[in-house]
Amino acid sequence: MAAHLRVFPTTREAALAPDQEPEVRVSLGELLPLVALAHRKNYVWLRDFLDDEVSITADLYEVLRAFRGQRPA
Repeated sequence: MAAHLRVFPTTREAALAPDQEPEVRVSLGELLPLVALAHRKNYVWLRDFLDDEVSITADLYEVLRAFRGQRPA
């Protein structure tokens, strides 16, 4: 049985800290397999980040919008 870990902030101020500014840049090729694995295995920690925004290039955004509008053949 897998252990369930809980993380608690060290201070009340840390719990109320404003959103963090992005500090690290990674390629989609590096990020996607990790996120896909976490999603496939239903890792609980991934839910903590579901409301986080990510920045993507305009061309990737257009491709994703077009892809979302497609229906499987």
